[in-house]
Amino acid sequence: MIRELTRALPAIALAFSGGANAAIFMDAQWASQMCSEWNKSNLATALGGESWAANNDDRGYKLIHLYREKCGDQSKVELEISDKDGKAYCSYGGAVKHAEPNYDVDYLMHATDEDWTCMGEGKFGCGAMGAMTTGKLKFKGPKMEAMGVMGPFDGFLVLTGKVAGDKGSCP
Repeated sequence: MIRELTRALPAIALAFSGGANAAIFMDAQWASQMCSEWNKSNLATALGGESWAANNDDRGYKLIHLYREKCGDQSKVELEISDKDGKAYCSYGGAVKHAEPNYDVDYLMHATDEDWTCMGEGKFGCGAMGAMTTGKLKFKGPKMEAMGVMGPFDGFLVLTGKVAGDKGSCP
C-alpha cells in the first residue's frame, strides 16, 4: 500500500500544481504565449509587408503594449512585431522593453477584464470596430492604419481570448 502511494504522489502533486504555472492574463508569460500564437495564426500573413508591419519608423519593428485596467498601466506587456520576409512576425512577447513607443506607428490598448473577455470571445459589439467606437477598448496609436486592417485586428482581439490566462490576480 505504501509503495503504491509513493508511486502515486508525483502524479497527485502534478495534478494539484497544474494551475501554479498558469499565466496570469496579460503577464510576461502570457505575452510570450501570445507571441507564439500570433506566429501560428493568419496575423503574420495578413499584417505583413506594406499593409501594416512595414510602417515601423524604419526601426524594423512595431510595438503593441497591452494592459488590464484593474492592474494599471504599470502592468503593461509588450509584443514586438517585426516585418520579416513580408510577414508580420512576433519577435518578442513579454515585459516592456521599449518604454517610449512612437504612437505614429505603435499601439497601446487597454480595457476592463469584462471587455477583454467580450473581445476575446468575439461577441457582437466586441469586434475591433465595435470595441473602439463604444470605448470598450481604449486605444492609442495610428487609428487610420488600424481602420485599414479591421479584419486582422478582429482576429488579434479574439486571439487574446484564446491564450489562457487567469484574471483573478494582477501580474
